Amino acid sequence: MPVITLSDLKSALPRGGRLLGLDVGAKTIGLAISDPGLTVASPVETIRRGKFTADAERLRAQIAERGVGGLIIGLPVNMDGSEGPRCQSVRQFARNLLERVDLPLAFWDERLSTAAVTRTMLEADLSRKRRAEIVDKMAAAYILQGALDALGRTPPAEG
Repeated sequence: MPVITLSDLKSALPRGGRLLGLDVGAKTIGLAISDPGLTVASPVETIRRGKFTADAERLRAQIAERGVGGLIIGLPVNMDGSEGPRCQSVRQFARNLLERVDLPLAFWDERLSTAAVTRTMLEADLSRKRRAEIVDKMAAAYILQGALDALGRTPPAEG
């Protein structure tokens, strides 16, 4: 299945299909999952990257286990909106993954996601060690939540 726009992703999802959010880094892949109603993103786990085939198999297992109907992958766009080598690497990862997984996939601009998550964890007074353990899956949840919000399925915040 090709990479599609976020707006097209909604109609490409099977009924009740959840979205799996990925924060693809050089050393790790953070994972987050949506609820079936596509309103809330929850962190799942962080995969320590190895050979692509092994990484893809772990992702396939998560997809099967969690009833995933589509993928959101964070795209590390530069602050000026341009795409550098990191974007090219993530796009290649997505192309390779789509050869093994037949699901709709959309990218989401992940600018400042790790910084925002780290700031929140600092405010929560988490230790450096604990932050390092969870930052990637929390960034994946932040990315996925941004995409879910953009899909227009979450109610407006009160207050």
